[in-house]
Amino acid sequence: MQKPLKPTAAFSEAEKASVTDACERLIEEFLKPRFLPAIQPTEFNYPVDILGKWHAAKYRFIQRYRSGFPENLGEEFDAPFARLNWIGRDRFDIQWHRHTGEWFPLHRGLTLAEAMQTLKTDRILHPV
Repeated sequence: MQKPLKPTAAFSEAEKASVTDACERLIEEFLKPRFLPAIQPTEFNYPVDILGKWHAAKYRFIQRYRSGFPENLGEEFDAPFARLNWIGRDRFDIQWHRHTGEWFPLHRGLTLAEAMQTLKTDRILHPV
């Protein structure tokens, strides 16, 4: 397996803002309508939101769950499902979050536009 590339230059605030905007649009216009059109409480854990968060130069796509179990009713937790890693000017790797808690690289060296399209079309990168 090929090792991920290390970022070679600083990630500018302007580029970070552009990536944030693209990711938030993807969440609001594609992920939420398709994978969370309505919140449906159950007696188990059920999804209540899809959101994104930055961690350094990595943008994580997260599904938030709420518990319906009596012993922890209403408690919420986050479950990441995909991550966009900035590796250089307009270059990104996409990783999938495995059930083991590890991030597994699936796509490398994509432009932002390619990354957004890949996040729409590669079903393994979608929330459950």
